[in-house]
Amino acid sequence: MTSLSTSPRRAHGTAQTRAVRLRPRSVAAIAAVSLAGVVAFAWPLIVDPGATLGHSTNAPLLFSLLMPLLLAVVLAEISEGGLDVKAIAMLGVLAAVGAALRPVGAGTAGLETVFFLLILGGRVFGAGFGFVLGATTLFASALITGGVGPWLPFQMLGAAWVGLGAGLLPPLRGKAEIALLAAYGAVSGLFYGLALNLMFWPFTTGLEGHLSFVAGAPVLENLHRFVVFSLATSLGWDIGRAVTNIVLVCLTGSVVLRTLRRAARKAAFEAPVEFTAATTVD
Repeated sequence: MTSLSTSPRRAHGTAQTRAVRLRPRSVAAIAAVSLAGVVAFAWPLIVDPGATLGHSTNAPLLFSLLMPLLLAVVLAEISEGGLDVKAIAMLGVLAAVGAALRPVGAGTAGLETVFFLLILGGRVFGAGFGFVLGATTLFASALITGGVGPWLPFQMLGAAWVGLGAGLLPPLRGKAEIALLAAYGAVSGLFYGLALNLMFWPFTTGLEGHLSFVAGAPVLENLHRFVVFSLATSLGWDIGRAVTNIVLVCLTGSVVLRTLRRAARKAAFEAPVEFTAATTVD
């Protein structure tokens, strides 16, 4: 005897592990925010010598307008259907874990304990998810620790790029994958530190000195000053962040990757649903 009730059943096929599908509008939103971010980070090297911005201490506040753009990326993903309910739940869980992990290191001697999770999450769930995860994790962490300020949009975008890059790495498995992720963690940790240095460098060293930003100087001269400034002031912290990423990825990478991939298979993001008649036998 066949009843009239129906029940949902997953269609056969490979479960989707990409929690965020990068559709054209999503790609355009991420590209626009990234382009604005490059300008915001690199403005000391590209600003016109005669521009008021080149001599103003309010530049970081002006570029903090990146915050609405970053939030617009998340809204664009949701409104376009790039995030389903399960993806939002996964994003909330990982962002909460990352926000809780960050104060453990608190950046002391470069011990940043949050970036390895962004790397592993972006690796499993894809570049789009990694981008949103990086931004939301740093935002949630700032709310918890009271770290809200003009530097926050820069931190959010830097972390978003870390997650995005992890999702774009070539496909590997086993020890080769762990080695790749560890190497990426080291490189991304160093570049994250350099990017954040570039944001506040012009206002840290004053107007005179071999490490100072000189408005109107040739790009290569200012770049040389910036590299010397970074080597002299923050290299130890940046190396600490890179080493922390390597150690955490090597120690936890295999377990966390298996756990996240198992969760992705069970969630079957965007897998089609079929409804079939429920059959009962009297």
